[in-house]
Amino acid sequence: MARAATGYTWQHLEFMVADLLDNQHRARVDFVNANRDEKAPMQPYPDPVWRPEKPEAAKKRRRQDRMEAAEARSGYLRIVAQVTPEYAEKG
Repeated sequence: MARAATGYTWQHLEFMVADLLDNQHRARVDFVNANRDEKAPMQPYPDPVWRPEKPEAAKKRRRQDRMEAAEARSGYLRIVAQVTPEYAEKG
């Protein structure tokens, strides 16, 4: 009841199962990479299993994503201005 009131819908068992799945996936990738052909590329680790997060964490993540997008956009515009000055935004 208290978890649902604070935004968590998962119980402790669901978090433990998600951790077990993550560990199982990482162990499988470790096994595949240890037994791969020498010329074959290494397999990357998979993304972690989804877990619910606090509502505040989602807001913080969205804010961080907006900041990163704005920074990437300004970097892109800076490169465009250097490479093709005629297409640089005037402002």
